[in-house]
Amino acid sequence: MTSSSDPRDELVEHLPAMRAFAMSLTHNPATADDLVQDAVVKAWGNFDKFQPGTNLRAWLFTILRNTYYSLYRKRRREVEDPDGTMAGQLSEKPAHDGHLAMTDFREAFAKLTDEQREVLVLVGAEGFSYEDAAEMCGCAVGTIKSRTNRARKRLAELMHLDDEDELEMTDAATLAVVQGTPAA
Repeated sequence: MTSSSDPRDELVEHLPAMRAFAMSLTHNPATADDLVQDAVVKAWGNFDKFQPGTNLRAWLFTILRNTYYSLYRKRRREVEDPDGTMAGQLSEKPAHDGHLAMTDFREAFAKLTDEQREVLVLVGAEGFSYEDAAEMCGCAVGTIKSRTNRARKRLAELMHLDDEDELEMTDAATLAVVQGTPAA
């Protein structure tokens, strides 16, 4: 972004990544769309607070994350879906074969805590640096590294993967989340 360009012009470029992040948090397409819309409205109304030359995507993801947690606090009293019955009805069937089926990944990923899912999406799938993720989450870089490590170990445990197991996936973002390799 050049110093003379308006960050509002770049907003649309970040919508697909914002929706993917919102889906990882909400597990519901309609809620994810609403979350992204709320975040965009908040960002648009606060562009005067955005500092040109800083990371627009990180700023947008921070707004999205904060919007999600505000929504989460409001909905604490709603009935939960502990056995995943409702969430299971919302998932898509995998379009590829392989050692690790997408449904297995989704089920394991859904069992992670919000913090674990969040850090795996930010660092693994979205490719943010530990430093950027720490800034977005409002915590230390070491905390992000620790959360990432624990989340990957827990995901591997839930999926019954050993260190020797070879993953055969066509989805680079999912592979990045599980193995810690950069997404393509």
